[in-house]
Amino acid sequence: MATMTWPGDWQGGHCGGVAPCCNLKLIDVPELNYYAKDGKGEIMIRGPNVTKGYYKDPEKTAELFDEQGFLHTGDIGEMLPNGTIRIIDRKKHIFKLAQGEYVAPEKIENVYIRSPVLQQIFVDGNSLERYLIAIVVPEPKVMEEWNA
Repeated sequence: MATMTWPGDWQGGHCGGVAPCCNLKLIDVPELNYYAKDGKGEIMIRGPNVTKGYYKDPEKTAELFDEQGFLHTGDIGEMLPNGTIRIIDRKKHIFKLAQGEYVAPEKIENVYIRSPVLQQIFVDGNSLERYLIAIVVPEPKVMEEWNA
């Protein structure tokens, strides 16, 4: 957990503010045209709740952290004026499922986000599983209409 929604913050469209137990910074991702000076970049986190690395794999662990001990999340974020973070992109856009199928989650997200029912969607998978998961945030106005 690197971010959290603060009490009274009922506005969607973000992941929350930085959790008290974490430090967060954005770094440049020039190959995707994101720069920290513009408030956009790869989200880096550090704190006692962040993993210390890969089990018995010092090479991968070294790749995971920068020289200050911040973890590369692979998520591209935007710092909003109210201090919250919005995920806007990913550095790696493809992964392989257990059956060997390569998936680009961004393509799936782009199909579903066209629905007027959704405000946000996140699609992910695990190379040890044969299926994907999606976390969706419904559009509040549509939900209100459905509940009326």
